[in-house]
Formats: sequence, C-alpha cells, structure tokens
Amino acid sequence: MTSDQITRLFTRPDGRYVFARWGRPLAPVVFGIDDATLATVKGGLEAVVALAGHKMAETDPELGANLMIFFFRDWDELLAVPDLDRLVEGLATLVPKLKAQDANQYRAFRFDAQGAIKAAFAFIRMDGPMAEVPAEDLALLQAVQVILLWGDQAFRDLPPLARAQGVAVLRPEIAAVIRAAYDPVMPAATQDPSHALRLAARVG
Repeated sequence: MTSDQITRLFTRPDGRYVFARWGRPLAPVVFGIDDATLATVKGGLEAVVALAGHKMAETDPELGANLMIFFFRDWDELLAVPDLDRLVEGLATLVPKLKAQDANQYRAFRFDAQGAIKAAFAFIRMDGPMAEVPAEDLALLQAVQVILLWGDQAFRDLPPLARAQGVAVLRPEIAAVIRAAYDPVMPAATQDPSHALRLAARVG
C-alpha cells in the first residue's frame, strides 16, 4: 500500500491523522452469544493479535476486562445493562443517534496517558444484514476493527476481508499494515502524518 492509502486508513473526518495501537495485552469478554460462537469470536481475536505480534491476557490488572464486545438485537438493550453508562460516556444520548442512523455496529475506545489504546467497547446489532454474516467472518472483522484505531472511512473503499475458496480471510495489504503498526520501533500513538510514510516503508 502507498503512504497515501495508509494515510486514509487513519484520517479523521476533520482531516487529522490519528493513530493508536494497544499498549497492553487484550483481555476480552464477550456478551450475548452462545459458547460455540464465543469460541469463534475469541479465535478471531487470537488470530489477529498473533498477526500483530501482540499479546492477550486473561485479565487486565487495572480494568479486569479491557475489551468488551456486546452482541444484541436492539440498541435499547444497552440502556438496560447495569453500569454500562459509566463505561461508555454519553450512552443515553448515543443510543438514540445510533437508532436514527439504523447503525449495526459502534466502537468506543479509551486511551492511556501516552495515547495508546487501553480499552475498547464494541457493540454489534445482530439484526438485518449483520444477522446473515457467518460467525467466522464476524469474528475476524471485529478483531480487525479493534486491533487499531482506524479512521471512520478506513474500509469504505477496501473492505478488510476477502474470500479465498469460500473462507473469509484478512486482506494481505491490511494484514501488512497491522504487522507494521505493531513493529516495536514504531510509536504506540501519534498524530504525525509522517507516520504513514514509516508504515508504508515497512509494508513495502
């Protein structure tokens, strides 16, 4: 991928370049699915974390679980989850907006003092098109979307997944960006657009 293509992956709607990766091991917990699907979701996370050369953990010493993934049928269900509004600021005003947009997923991130990701919350409404997505595809897609702080339109023109012999796989160019982003010599967070040039050099 070129530096311009990589820049678009991490560009905000206001034109700012904003990059962040996880600064600690991922300690996930998943709500709203059965045990078989849970194993599939965790398998997708493990695959993408291994690709990045990062780590997973049973618990986070500060937060317990630092990656929470919620599957549900209706956005209003979130308002009934105890204390969720303490974890996701502005939840009461966010839910009506997501309903009005007919959104089927939403992610929120928290960051440490250095700007690296320290927690993430992923919400997936399993209704309409999302209900038709195979569990393996959904697991891999969610893992990709939480492993880095992507821009809002990152995958508008280039979906992160492709199909190979009927199986969902991560696109090689996106996989290469993830690997490069987790290179130990690269910063955990930056808003310097030249970061895209450094990523492009490693991808190339």
